[in-house]
Amino acid sequence: MIAVIQRVLQASVRIKGQIKGEIQQGFMILLGISQNDETEDVEWLSGKIIGMRIFSDSEGKMNLSLADIAGNILLISQFTLLASTQKGNRPSFLEAARPEKAIPLYKKMIDALETKLNKAIQTGEFGADMQVSLINDGPVTIVVDSKNRK
Repeated sequence: MIAVIQRVLQASVRIKGQIKGEIQQGFMILLGISQNDETEDVEWLSGKIIGMRIFSDSEGKMNLSLADIAGNILLISQFTLLASTQKGNRPSFLEAARPEKAIPLYKKMIDALETKLNKAIQTGEFGADMQVSLINDGPVTIVVDSKNRK
């Protein structure tokens, strides 16, 4: 499971011209689910996301978590994060989980983030054509892979 976490001042996602999810300060997260991911990846990654200390404290150091600033989450599923670009110019997405596996894990991630953050999060729609807008704060962008826990 791969998460691209962007610290944002605001973010939104539109589907067919309508806002589906919108947040102010917090994390806009792109989530890629691989065919090898399981519930333990959800638990580990959701904990890592919630504990991530990348917001500035009073001294300007990245030392505060999402909970510390009462931040929000916008979670977007994105299978293209699992693209293989080793051969040719057309990416292969064979590592991405099929919907029958990915959708339940995506829903588990939503539940895990809401439970750990202790509030509802905003989401896109799995498999939809979405337009994402954001103001990246910093910019700060962190990539976390649940298979790379060393």
